[in-house]
Amino acid sequence: MTALLDYRWHLRELMASRGMFSTTDLRPLLAERGVDLSPSQTYRLVVERPERLSLRTLMALLDILGCRMEELIEPVPAAGAVRRREAASGGGSGPVDSGGGVGEFRPRRARIVPE
Repeated sequence: MTALLDYRWHLRELMASRGMFSTTDLRPLLAERGVDLSPSQTYRLVVERPERLSLRTLMALLDILGCRMEELIEPVPAAGAVRRREAASGGGSGPVDSGGGVGEFRPRRARIVPE
């Protein structure tokens, strides 16, 4: 089974450690390297975790901050990865029937009794 990975984005911390406390400090440095982002795009890049990132932008950030990729993007195990694997294998806790189903939590069919 493959491991489920997630990541931590450390751009804000790296910027602060280099004396850059505002997203407006980053924008002209990116533009010098051919990456033209709007003020809102630059803000989101700094304060949020990007889902997609161009390699050009990544390389510009590494150059600006003078860091390695491992310092900017830290791979970590995905939250809940263990739980998902246990649920898939039937290894979770709680009442479970021998077939790996939901046991006593399975809904029961209503019985209609004529009067």
